[in-house]
Amino acid sequence: MFPVKSIRIIIITGLLMAVGIVKAQDPEFSQFYANPLYLNPAMTGATECARINLNFRNQWPSLTNAFLTYNISYDQFINSVNSGFGFLVMNDRQGDGALSTIMASAFYSYNLKVTEGLYIRFGVKGTYFQEKLDWDKLVFADQINPIDGSIDPHSDQPPPENFSVSTVDFSAGTVINYYDKFMIGFAADHLTQPDISFYDNSTSKLPIRYTVHGGVVINLKRGTLGHSYGRDLILEPHILYMRQADFQQINGGLYLTKKPITGGVWFRHNFQNPDAVVFLVGLSFKNINFGYSYDMGVSRTGGAALGAHELSFAWNFCILKENKKRHIRAIKSPLF
Repeated sequence: MFPVKSIRIIIITGLLMAVGIVKAQDPEFSQFYANPLYLNPAMTGATECARINLNFRNQWPSLTNAFLTYNISYDQFINSVNSGFGFLVMNDRQGDGALSTIMASAFYSYNLKVTEGLYIRFGVKGTYFQEKLDWDKLVFADQINPIDGSIDPHSDQPPPENFSVSTVDFSAGTVINYYDKFMIGFAADHLTQPDISFYDNSTSKLPIRYTVHGGVVINLKRGTLGHSYGRDLILEPHILYMRQADFQQINGGLYLTKKPITGGVWFRHNFQNPDAVVFLVGLSFKNINFGYSYDMGVSRTGGAALGAHELSFAWNFCILKENKKRHIRAIKSPLF
């Protein structure tokens, strides 16, 4: 009987090879709005002050270090040019580091006032993308002794010609918001569909990822759309749809906020079968936000064992002194 560790290695290796053979897909976060620049480049500079976001996701924790993703981002609105600027750095590690990806992105957005209260933001992103393969961490079926589960360091699998791939990538997006009542956004990532294959005689293009997201703000205390003040009880229904190559996913959820506490629940479906129910709790203190969420797997293939833990931290702060004549129309979106 195979040791548990060997089984985990086989599963992770199989997943990595499947990704390389079929189509690569992007890291995914459940706290979409706690990672705003990654969600949509048009969200850059969408607050009245500067903003720092930190995010961490541990997916499938029952498989040791199967998928670990970290990122940090910074963005700032510059009133004199009516534009937002930002950057994001992300590290995604799969299979205990067998496959690792580093992305460094620069962002620009422009805020256009259409009528009183109605704004459209346009955003673009340029990314330097590097993917590395640690071949020695991969274990193939021909290396495993079927009797005792021991692993032979030698394999008949031929290694690729390259163990590192680097490329440049571009994305764009837009967000429409009306006062603090509703918002809707659209983003298209990997417009250039870069080739990230490790083999010289094959191609593995990173497919375009399309994202549509939106929601409304309901003030339960006042019975109105928007107009959220102080400790009013706020309900925010939201929906998010993503498509990348043949993979599709739809997320529907609710946020309920009575400052300083936010609770949320999402349901995620990938059109083949239900994927997960996401539970979230967030705490806001002045200009600092902390969030924790757990993905409870409900799919037929993985169940609860293939869940995910996610943590977020955000800090909004003003670098420059406030100008009383200045008024930045911030996008009203959930904090998490």
